[in-house]
Amino acid sequence: MRSVLIHLACLWLAMTATALLPEPAAAQGTVLRPESFKHFVDSFNLWDHELYPQFISNAKSWEFLSANIPLLDCPDKQLEQTYYFRWWTYRKHIRKTPEGFVILEFLPDVSWAGKYNTINCAAALHVYEGRWLHDSQYISDYIKFWYRGGGDMEAYSCWMADALWNQSLVKGDRKLAISLEADLVREYGNREKAQLDSNGLYWQIDGKDGMEMSICGGSDGDRPAYRATINSYQYGDAMAIARIADWSGQREAGDLFRNKALTLKNNIERLLWDDTARFFKVLQKPVADSGYRKGMPLCSARELHGYTPWLFSLPSSRYSVAWKFLMDPRYFYAPYGPTTAEQGHPGFDISYKDHECQWNGPSWPMATSITLTAMANLINNYPPSPVRAQDFFKLLLQYAGSQQRTREDGRVVPWIDENLNPFNGDWISRTRLSTWENGHWSKEKGGPERGKDYNHSTFCDLVITGLIGLRPSEGNTVLVNPMIPAGTWDYFCLDHLTYHGKMLTILYDRLGTRYHRGRGMMVFVDGRKAAASPVLKKIMVRLEH
Repeated sequence: MRSVLIHLACLWLAMTATALLPEPAAAQGTVLRPESFKHFVDSFNLWDHELYPQFISNAKSWEFLSANIPLLDCPDKQLEQTYYFRWWTYRKHIRKTPEGFVILEFLPDVSWAGKYNTINCAAALHVYEGRWLHDSQYISDYIKFWYRGGGDMEAYSCWMADALWNQSLVKGDRKLAISLEADLVREYGNREKAQLDSNGLYWQIDGKDGMEMSICGGSDGDRPAYRATINSYQYGDAMAIARIADWSGQREAGDLFRNKALTLKNNIERLLWDDTARFFKVLQKPVADSGYRKGMPLCSARELHGYTPWLFSLPSSRYSVAWKFLMDPRYFYAPYGPTTAEQGHPGFDISYKDHECQWNGPSWPMATSITLTAMANLINNYPPSPVRAQDFFKLLLQYAGSQQRTREDGRVVPWIDENLNPFNGDWISRTRLSTWENGHWSKEKGGPERGKDYNHSTFCDLVITGLIGLRPSEGNTVLVNPMIPAGTWDYFCLDHLTYHGKMLTILYDRLGTRYHRGRGMMVFVDGRKAAASPVLKKIMVRLEH
């Protein structure tokens, strides 16, 4: 009973505290008070079993978060809780090393990781999420580690040049990107030599895409193929290098990499698109030799990673028809998140046998976050599209709600792990691993709670750039395009948001009684109201130096 009362008290505080902020605080550029959200962190700390503390312990988590993260207030308390939970778990993965700060994927050391327990598989997503931290040193150090600190950039597919470019867009600072230009070119060349084939596409095995045991990866998960993943990543990196070369005045290099990107775009659309299935698919590569033969068949399955090209706004508009399958329960839609393969395919499976990390059906937060980022790009950059803002909104709320677990004592707690049963919300790998070795956790597999707080996806970035709709750009402007269906929410506020060296506040208050700044949608820059609209709509704001 006492815990219920505490929970209700915390909920009441979350719903009312923002409206109690005195008016003078607006002059300081803030509408929300960090203290109003401390109860989330206190709750997370209270119920957490801190097995693998890193640089910022639970005891210091609030001090770090209150100084570093954008604040969110909204009517959906599940989404709000998940937003703070994901920042709380993210800081757990910050490790201090002799090469500076790095960001971990797994908290316990695992045998397949590289230096300092780093893994590059989701490293670009670490940057996408972490670029919103006020202190940029964590991400700057991390990016430099991959190129100059001994990080293994070729262990898995990765799109780090694109992530660096996106970090630069948020910070409004090109210095780091320009200083690493030669490193980016070198790493791109390494991947070209190792994996670019005669047909103009890169090959990869599904496990090295971080997508083991996929339908199109073969029964052993070790079949080389031309995949939309790595080819899209290389396109994104080529475009990023071209743009960074433009910044540094290296016109020839910019043209070279822009042409590489254009060639990849054409080859992806020509060779990986199945015009009958209306989807980007996997093209198998012969195992016996390293060559490509014309007429080789595409894999029969539609897999969720077929949406990866839109992560970089790569495809031409005619390919947007692929998105009609996302919200269809006959294909990818499921109650706890999109499935990683279409549900009607004979190879689709939700298995509790053999390998604990299968991509032949389960919902994976990594795949969900990439798909939702790509979806936001589609809605913003390809109007009209087969999916709409309300579809993004629905999937994001579903994604937020799936990040929890019912403990043995019956308490439901926020939780992020590896792969998810899309039909009942069970964390599959956790269920498997908890009894893997004689009814206990296996040390060989990573030890107790290997996947707890798993840092292999984004969430906060989706809220900022997708839901609230801040679309980072090179220019000295702020574009905000919320994807909150009209009439759904009466209010929201994203505050303490750093962008191009400015402090932004984006809010909507239908009645004007939540934040006492007037009615409608507003954007504040360093405490000054820079734009307003009586309704939710796309707003462009010019920043002043």
